[in-house]
Amino acid sequence: MTEKLRQHSELWVCVFLLLLGGLVLVDAISIPTDFTQRGPVGPKAAPVLVGGLLVLVAVLLARDVLRGGKGEAEAGEDVDLDAPADWRTVLLLAAAFLANIVLINLVGFPLSGTVLFWGSAYALGSRNHVRDPLVAAGLSIVTYLVFNNLLGVHLPGGPLMGVL
Repeated sequence: MTEKLRQHSELWVCVFLLLLGGLVLVDAISIPTDFTQRGPVGPKAAPVLVGGLLVLVAVLLARDVLRGGKGEAEAGEDVDLDAPADWRTVLLLAAAFLANIVLINLVGFPLSGTVLFWGSAYALGSRNHVRDPLVAAGLSIVTYLVFNNLLGVHLPGGPLMGVL
């Protein structure tokens, strides 16, 4: 029995896609349409299309798996697939993201983003202690300005709100 399940383990992906498509369709149907809607395309069109395509892909993938189709095992370009995971890097990246989450409302995005970008660069191996924080600060400020001024997505500015 376990061998049969192992051979058809890709069916779990089909189940996930089917459930996700069903959830999108149920949510799409509950979107209220305004009586002032013009034309046949309303706010439900895109979610219904996406949900329907998810269900269709789930059904087609399940049919392929049940007919004997298999996904190709990843070759892993120049990655040693037998090497253990680098948990130090993963934990340092997670710490940088968590620090950003904690700090963003306290000190604003420009400063918390600097911590995020600098911490990510450090976790990924960069050890230039002069250049890295400067690049991280510049990247964070440019990101803040693009989101805040150009895209209209207001990020918390913190103490730099009057300066930027």
